[in-house]
Amino acid sequence: MRGLLAPLAGKNGWTLAEAAGDATPDGMQRLLNAASWDVDGVRDDVRAYAMEHLGERDGILVVDETGFLKKGTRSAGVQRQYSGTAGRIENCQLGVFLAYATSKGRTLIDRELYLPKSWAGDRERCQEACVPDEVEFATKTVLAQNMLARALDAGVPAAWVTADEAYGKDYKFRTWLETRRISYVVAVARNQTIPATAGTSRCTCR
Repeated sequence: MRGLLAPLAGKNGWTLAEAAGDATPDGMQRLLNAASWDVDGVRDDVRAYAMEHLGERDGILVVDETGFLKKGTRSAGVQRQYSGTAGRIENCQLGVFLAYATSKGRTLIDRELYLPKSWAGDRERCQEACVPDEVEFATKTVLAQNMLARALDAGVPAAWVTADEAYGKDYKFRTWLETRRISYVVAVARNQTIPATAGTSRCTCR
């Protein structure tokens, strides 16, 4: 973890090992290339740890995405697409993330890699990038819904969901939040019409 979180200009087996204090890159390379571990199990453990130490009834679930700039074409989901990190269209991967925030602190509790249609429709390319066969195309708002559903179903105490315009403009996303009976604060374009619904706690802003 020290290696992965270190502010390194370039990250490979050697640089990560040195940042972690290892004499050789052998252990880091084994972890990155050969170790078998349950990523979803780790996610669930992190979420449970966050609930135990940060959980509050008025907690906030925060949806946001970020781009990871890439030079090649083999990383799963990479293509030329808009990256908020760069502020322009770049060759990158996009990840959708779910954070949890309370007065005690904040942390990430879930993640989903966005797989563009160009990738989802090319199973051979997906197999080469080790994308599981069951992974299909899903919009970023659907990925956000999946993460929110996991958190709420796991009992994460939260009173609000917040997200930027990329999610707030999608009425299906807002409707889904209402069906889950959780209040939300999302950004929308200033010219977007938001119909009023009786008995719903919401705030949409630009």
